[in-house]
Amino acid sequence: MYKACIFDLDGTLADTVESIANVANQILERFGAPAQPVEDYKYHAGDGGNVLMERCMKAARADMSHLEEGQRLYREIFAENPLYKVTVFDGMKETLEELKRRGVKLAVLSNKPHEATCLAVTGLFGTDTFEVIQGLEVGMKKKPDPSGALKIAKKLQVEPSECMYVGDTNTDMKTGKAAGMYTIGVLWGFRDRKELEENHADEIIGHPKALLKIQEEK
Repeated sequence: MYKACIFDLDGTLADTVESIANVANQILERFGAPAQPVEDYKYHAGDGGNVLMERCMKAARADMSHLEEGQRLYREIFAENPLYKVTVFDGMKETLEELKRRGVKLAVLSNKPHEATCLAVTGLFGTDTFEVIQGLEVGMKKKPDPSGALKIAKKLQVEPSECMYVGDTNTDMKTGKAAGMYTIGVLWGFRDRKELEENHADEIIGHPKALLKIQEEK
């Protein structure tokens, strides 16, 4: 049985797409560019705020000379209210509670800025659910580099092979694979089955409670 489970945040633990779109669209409008559809942010997101702003500014045909300012503004505005219109996916809290009851160690690894990640996770799940919450910090390599996942495994005192890695994008599958973890792609998030399959998810699930069966049987 797996001893630990590392979760992505956006599109895996919580539906954050409206929150992400709200911040980025505010910035686009400051630059005189059109706001982009909320659904498009499911594809702009996943690789950190800097990449997200580059993608949405290109899509909006914004003046790219403002990119660095836009990336800075994204971090600042997001930190002001990281829980804006954020909801936990159905069945997630109950699944986390059962995993903890079984003694599974839980953690979060996100490309969202570290402070915003901590505020979002503790705001949604309290301070006792996850043993490690790790967002992107200065000098840290972002996913899909496996160093963040391996650092978490070391903190949890488990081997990478004893970890489930749960996410909704190609970035997450690449991260888990590179770290030597069992990768689980979720269908309730930002991307589709095809992307997860093409990036070699070990398993693909349609509801959080499916994690319980995997943890018990593998």
